[in-house]
Amino acid sequence: MKDPEPCRTKHTEEQSELIEENKEHEKLNKEEDKHVKTGEKSLSHSQTKQKDLKKRRDEKSFICTQCGKSLRSKPGLKNHMRIHTGEKLFTCDQCGKSFTESSNFKKHLNIHTGEKLHECDQCGKTFLWSSVLKNHLKVHSKEKPHSCSLCGKSFSQLQSLKVHQKRHAGVREYKCFDCKKTFITAPHLKRHLMIHTGEKPYNCTVCRKSFNQSSNLRVHKKIHSQ
Repeated sequence: MKDPEPCRTKHTEEQSELIEENKEHEKLNKEEDKHVKTGEKSLSHSQTKQKDLKKRRDEKSFICTQCGKSLRSKPGLKNHMRIHTGEKLFTCDQCGKSFTESSNFKKHLNIHTGEKLHECDQCGKTFLWSSVLKNHLKVHSKEKPHSCSLCGKSFSQLQSLKVHQKRHAGVREYKCFDCKKTFITAPHLKRHLMIHTGEKPYNCTVCRKSFNQSSNLRVHKKIHSQ
């Protein structure tokens, strides 16, 4: 199946900008490596250079006017803004269904291509890449090396700890501008926005019924396994 032409066309400009951003990032890293030396005199020069480099990086920061989040590139900001606008950039050329996220779009394509997703044998959650599944499996692991300094609760993943700490701090930086509800993480907001957009990216491969949450799809699948 050929790639949807609209998606490829819309991404050309963003890809070019991202390439330029990566080149700048590599240039800054080379300058940092060049000035890493030992001794008091060299260290002083390196510290001065580090400040200059940080200033240049800060100038490359792009701020979201909706929630204040800072992004490293213009393409990154454009992609982030879709969380707030609900823009459906990715359209399936087989059935015309549209999606705001490329990951959900790729999952949808599996209906037409029959490509197998990587499924967790613990909870049934599916992933596009085996590397992401491998990281997800840590959730089911008994090992929890990341602990909260405030309440002592432990987590298997560092990202889970960071989300937990935001709950302690009362940080809810992601806001829905349709109903004003706020959320701790971008994925939580993305999932909520599907209520307003009507998007249902999780499809049953047996009967093709669609759902807006993966958990609802997993419950539905049990009907076919009975």
